[in-house]
Parts: sequence; C-alpha cells; structure tokens
Amino acid sequence: MPDFLSPELLALRERAEQLATGTLIALRDDPALTAQQRRDRVRHASQAAGLYGLTQSEEVSALSLLVARETLASHGVGHLEGCFGADPGIISAVGEPLRTSHLLPLLAGDKRAGFAFTEPADAERPTWARVEGDELVITGRKSYVTGGPDLSFLTALVEVEGTGPAMVVIDTDLPGVSVERVFGSLDGSRHAAYRFEAVRVPITHAVGKPGDGRSRALAKISSVRRTVAADCVGTSAWLISLVAEVLKRPRRSGALAEHERVRLRFGQMRITAFAARSMVYRVARLADAGQDVVNESIAAKVFASEAADEIVDTAIQLVGGEALVTGHPLESAVRRLRATRLVEGENDTLRVNVSRGFLDLGKGRL
Repeated sequence: MPDFLSPELLALRERAEQLATGTLIALRDDPALTAQQRRDRVRHASQAAGLYGLTQSEEVSALSLLVARETLASHGVGHLEGCFGADPGIISAVGEPLRTSHLLPLLAGDKRAGFAFTEPADAERPTWARVEGDELVITGRKSYVTGGPDLSFLTALVEVEGTGPAMVVIDTDLPGVSVERVFGSLDGSRHAAYRFEAVRVPITHAVGKPGDGRSRALAKISSVRRTVAADCVGTSAWLISLVAEVLKRPRRSGALAEHERVRLRFGQMRITAFAARSMVYRVARLADAGQDVVNESIAAKVFASEAADEIVDTAIQLVGGEALVTGHPLESAVRRLRATRLVEGENDTLRVNVSRGFLDLGKGRL
C-alpha cells in the first residue's frame, strides 16, 4: 500500500514535491526555453535535489523509485527529460573495458544509449552475429529504438551463432551501422530504426554469459514496465486534481460539481485511480522482497496504463471542448498516455503472457 511509508520514503516524497513545485513546473511552462535548455536545467535541479541518481544504483529500492516517479508525475512534471539519470540497465555490472568506455560516461551523461530489442515487421530474421576470432560480426535490423539517431551506443539483442541470444554493446559510429528511419510518436518521443551490415565489435562487448541475452533483456523490460505504471498512477492523480479545480469553479449556472451526473463520473475516476495505485505499490513491495514479479509487473503496467487512459478520457468529457485545444494540459496528457498501452509490450499481448505464465508455467499471483 502507498500508506505507512517509512520516514526515509516520506522525506524522499517531500524532496520530490519541493523539486516539482519549486522548479520543474516553472521550467515546464517556460515557452522561451529550447528543448536542450529545458533538459539541462531539469537535470541540474534534479541533481541538486538528490533525485537524479536514483535510477543509477542497484541499491535503490523499487519502492523508492516508485515514490519519486509517482510524486513528480502527480504534479504534471514526471515526463520531463532530465528528471532522472540514464538507467545503466543491462550494463550496470559490466567489467572492463566496458565499464570505463561505456558505463561511466553513460552515468555521467556524456554518452547516450538506446535499447534495441525489436526487429521491424519486414525483417528477414532476428539480428544475428557470427564469431570471427575475438570479434562478433553483426547483421540485421532494429526498430523503435527510443532516443532517435542521436545515440552513442546501443545495447542490442543479438542471436550469436553457436551460443544463443546475447545483449551486445554496439557503438553507433562503427562502420556498417546506419539509421534507416527517424520518426516520432504520438506522445512526442523520438525513435529510430537501425541497420547493421557486417558490423564488427569486440567479443568483450557481449554482456553476461553466452545464451542469457533474452533473460537479461526481459529483466530490464520488467523494471521499465513498473516505471510506466508509476508514471501512470502519478499522472492519474494530477489529472484528478486538475479536473477537481475545474468542477469547483464558479459558473453562472452553478459549478459543474453540483451536478449528480458529473459527481458520478468524477467518483469513478477516483475509484479507478485508487485501485491502480494500490496495485503498483504492492508490486514494488514484492520486488523489494526479492520475489519473482514478472507477471505482476505486467499486470500493473496493463492495469495502470488503461486506468490512466480511462481517467484522461473522462477528464476531457467533464472539462469539455477546451480540453482538446492544442497546449491544454489534457490535450498533451491524452497523447502521452495513449502510448503507454503499447510501450514495453502491447497490452493484449501482455494479457496473453500473463495467461501463459500461470497456465503453462504456474507463475503469478492474485
């Protein structure tokens, strides 16, 4: 439950609230800032508040990350770039030479990384590599790499002939690496599709043991699903607060909050948010207890994303046509939230995965 937090977590929530209300809201609403200027100022403010590095240490609990992310999102600023440092993810525990050449520059913000997991629909086969001496020779394609073309390196899932799937670090400036397509999505994020044509990387760029690449990738995806769920429950709280202000606003014919039909819809928004928030906190506590929460993380992501989608849709219905005007908070929120039902796994596919987890593997809990 989100109640009965420890003193340390309450202090963290207070720091996140002060960061949001004292700095980030003003940066979000400043039209004079370029995207780069806003990102840099958000990063500096988050570093000063001690939040930036939360995503960069394996010692930070899932509950701490949830509290920080949810709090920022509940003030409408959780989506700002620069709030948190780059998650080292798959390369978090790498040794040399990757630690010095890639991990440390990533944590410092000097390099940017992308996660390359998905092949385009028309790919001939999954991205693969053959071993030649002390090198991997990689061929294939990856799409939906978040961050667009401006990345220093990729961590890509590659089928290594003779050993199985591996996560491989691929520098984007290597010969044979090219960007096929750059595109944006409804939520405002940028993506790129990459092609690899006989790209040579040192065999030391394969992370972990031979054949464990897919399990490493899925572990990262599971944690990102909890991140999506946290952002959704925080954003839901922000939407409800925004709508409440509109409903209580005086009008010639009386405040909208006086109408029974409006109260019914607003009550359902709060009930939905309560259920989603309870689920997301339970999953974080299970993760911190060392439990296997792959299926529970899926459930939380699916439920929280659809709850937030339902809440923003209801919010627009209650606020009316002004909510769809470009630049209105609800207009931008509906674009961001619609994408959450697709990121880190399309929701209906994830429902099938939960069924498989229990019916075929006996995994998952209620």
